[in-house]
Amino acid sequence: MPYQPPTHSVERSLRRAGAGVVVGLDEVGRGAWAGPVTVGAAVTGLRKAPEGLTDSKLLTPRRREQLAPVLAGWVTASAIGQASAQECDDLGMTAALRLAAVRALEALPVEPDAVILDGKHDYLGGPWRVRTVIKGDQSCVCVAAASVLAKVHRDALMAELAPRYPEFGFAENAGYPSPVHRAALEEHGPTGLHRLSWAYMDALPRWRHLKRSREAEGDEQLTLGF
Repeated sequence: MPYQPPTHSVERSLRRAGAGVVVGLDEVGRGAWAGPVTVGAAVTGLRKAPEGLTDSKLLTPRRREQLAPVLAGWVTASAIGQASAQECDDLGMTAALRLAAVRALEALPVEPDAVILDGKHDYLGGPWRVRTVIKGDQSCVCVAAASVLAKVHRDALMAELAPRYPEFGFAENAGYPSPVHRAALEEHGPTGLHRLSWAYMDALPRWRHLKRSREAEGDEQLTLGF
């Protein structure tokens, strides 16, 4: 699929405004039924990006897996932060995303002066200086790098966990909605990896009693996916 390669345009504008270290952030796992929400952080400087870098969703799994080790050696710094399924239930998705992002930023060996955040909503907030960019994972080099690193990391984690829950197909669906995942939920019920406050629980009559109420207000209602 043809695409416009990402650029350093936003990063340059932040640097002109005095930011020395600019970090790109991107999340994966927001819409999953199971597993953590994961945030990647990447510092890339202004060097030319590796060939083919773009939003991880536009790349095949094979291409992502090929690109991830190249990126790991190319970036100035990178880190991954996660919030567990239980933390997603306890906090709500917005706060869980912030927790994962803070963990990623705190794991970096450098302190950011500014953060480029994919999307239109700033779920990070202070004390960081944040620039939100819609489709930043396609247009900004550092965000695209964070996108690929986060996606490959989370997919590998779910594949590693898959043998413990063979009926759910986590190696293929990474905890996202799928026919195999849905059938396993109906038959076996949710596992310890599942987000029990998510709306898909309403479509599981045998297991609906396990649903947790979402205490955090203002979170989006995620679809059933059935």
